[in-house]
Amino acid sequence: MDRLNVGGPSKHAVWLTAGLSCERFDATLVVGHVAEGEGDMTYFAREHGVQPVVIDELSRELAPGDLIVIAKLVARMFRTRPDIVHTHKAKAGATGRAAAFVYKWMTPGAILLRPRNIRVVHTYHGHVFHGYYGPLKSRVILAIERALARLVTDCIITISAQQQAEILGRYRVGRAEQHRIVPLGIDLAEGRGQSHATLRDECGVPAGRFLVGTVGRLCEVKNQALLLDAFAGLVGGGCDATLVVVGDGHLRRALEERARTLGIADRVVFAGFRSDTLALYEQFDLVALSSVNEGTPLTLIEAMSRGCAVVSTLVGGAGDIMGGRCGADNSIDIREHGVTCASGDAGALAEAMRYLLARPQLRAQMGARGREFVEQRLSTRRLIEDIERLYEELVGS
Repeated sequence: MDRLNVGGPSKHAVWLTAGLSCERFDATLVVGHVAEGEGDMTYFAREHGVQPVVIDELSRELAPGDLIVIAKLVARMFRTRPDIVHTHKAKAGATGRAAAFVYKWMTPGAILLRPRNIRVVHTYHGHVFHGYYGPLKSRVILAIERALARLVTDCIITISAQQQAEILGRYRVGRAEQHRIVPLGIDLAEGRGQSHATLRDECGVPAGRFLVGTVGRLCEVKNQALLLDAFAGLVGGGCDATLVVVGDGHLRRALEERARTLGIADRVVFAGFRSDTLALYEQFDLVALSSVNEGTPLTLIEAMSRGCAVVSTLVGGAGDIMGGRCGADNSIDIREHGVTCASGDAGALAEAMRYLLARPQLRAQMGARGREFVEQRLSTRRLIEDIERLYEELVGS
């Protein structure tokens, strides 16, 4: 992991490290440092009995210090002699797999084309091929990913069918036989019975007003600016609602200014990072996601696990967890667990929120179906069992 910042990938890596059978696996989580202004989830790792190994030079951005990161990772591999190296996210995926390549071939047997027997796995939680950087940098990153897939990666994990179609089909990273879909899982017991203040009282929201929530880093790819535009249209159309933005990031000031410019500052609460996020879902009338790029959005899964109906732009693996399409209404699609719309369309996003808020019975039905879906298919136990089987298959081969 490049860093244990607030988000689904950090939880995913911690759950795997803590949950793998200690009789069959000895797992170590190596991470970089969390940048200033980002929420740090090291506490989450410690709560689960995981003490991460921190490499200070490992950060999100490409930098000359990456050579030091690779050297430190190679040195650690020589000390621990891993059978499997499993990387997560783009930056750690690049440096970790480069280090694995060096370790694999830095042996006398390389002269006889006999490298060390090490298996390399990479998980795409999302991807950075669009929505993050400019065209040139995106092309460079894509070229690096294709090379790493070809030279050093034994298995490429995507977390949804839609994401695999993008990475394998559209961007041509890896071969079909390298790819495996392993859906996310969440700890269904986490946050149950957690004591928390009533959000309405805390934020001064009067009874009877709708509460719309959104959870995530305040950054370009999450596109909360679009959500603010859509929410302005929703409120301007006469809907009595308050938007609670849970999360923080480098765009917070710009988003607060945008809310003021749109005239909705009194209807938007920037709540920052919260440790009781799971409990908050139960208080929202719906949860909205406005991203331009996603893997499988953990916030949607968490909301569904708490029986909350969801609205989302149709990106990444969002469509795979929103259930089958039940119908359409103008520019929105009605699905089993919520409503989807095209990315970048503020009017459609406002329409999707308005549609659900006007139908309390439908929201309750979607919430119940979403909770059942998560409990049956997206638990951490299932995730860990899937990964354990994969590891045994790779080592056994």
